[in-house]
Amino acid sequence: MVLSVLAAVSEAGITLYTVPVIGIELGRTEITVVGICMILLLLVGSGFFSSSEIALFSLPDHQIDAMVDQGLRGARAVKSLKEDPHRLLVTILVGNNMVNITMSSISTTLVGFYFDPGTAVLVSSLGITSMVLIFGESAPKSYAVEHTELHARRVARGLNIVEKVLWPLITLFYYLTTLVNKVTGGDASIESTYVTRDEIRNMIKTGEREGVLEEEERQILQRTLRFTDATAKEVMTPRLDMAAISKDATVEEAIQECMRAGHARLPVYAGSLDNVIGIFDIRDLDDSNYGTFADLEVEDVVNPTLHVPESKNVNELLSEMRENRM
Repeated sequence: MVLSVLAAVSEAGITLYTVPVIGIELGRTEITVVGICMILLLLVGSGFFSSSEIALFSLPDHQIDAMVDQGLRGARAVKSLKEDPHRLLVTILVGNNMVNITMSSISTTLVGFYFDPGTAVLVSSLGITSMVLIFGESAPKSYAVEHTELHARRVARGLNIVEKVLWPLITLFYYLTTLVNKVTGGDASIESTYVTRDEIRNMIKTGEREGVLEEEERQILQRTLRFTDATAKEVMTPRLDMAAISKDATVEEAIQECMRAGHARLPVYAGSLDNVIGIFDIRDLDDSNYGTFADLEVEDVVNPTLHVPESKNVNELLSEMRENRM
């Protein structure tokens, strides 16, 4: 309502010095003060939306899950917003554009009280652009980059409120942008917080080049990236290097063999290493009576093992081992 009154006053010319607002006669000075206060509030809103975008889209999902597990205030609100990143982006952009456009309109109207229309548009454009760049973009985003997690939790609840208040408008633009993406062949990858494998490799190379990573560290990281492409044969221990336990050995002897080998688990064989029948796990004996080990054989406590072909992918093998709790 105040905005429409300001526009009406501008159209009437600077000879109009008072105008009724909610039954109160306000002069040009009073309207200017009200307008400046509104601009300041909208500038805060512009900074809020700009910093929200940086903070929320810089947070990886695993970090959000960690915040939720820790029970940090606002963490669940962050997780809720990030569940639909496209809607989150639309909410931020709609809010940011609304406050910036409204700010520009009010500024042009106020400056029009004191200058001719052409000069008013020029002064308003330069002034608002400068203010938005400094206080609505640069400063808030710099703060969000330095305090990503904390700021994300602070703004999450406010964005939830904005989403509810502007629900019709946000829903409209949500479907419009989805339609435009389909027509133009675009996607929502810009809204993803994940990095690709190639980007990680490039970061490793950059880290080594700038002296952040040593050569050995780079090799370890690169081997980690190649790990999921490996087969079971590539990660197997050669037969000659294997430490194993006969099924006829006592548990006490098996414990001593585990200590010599430096492993908590060792394969158990029957007859020869070509016939592995299970796994001896020293951790399964935590609650046992150690005085009975002399009379207990490994065969009595052996756990079943998993037999897989040498060509099996390591990533698939790890998943299968997790499913079987091995």
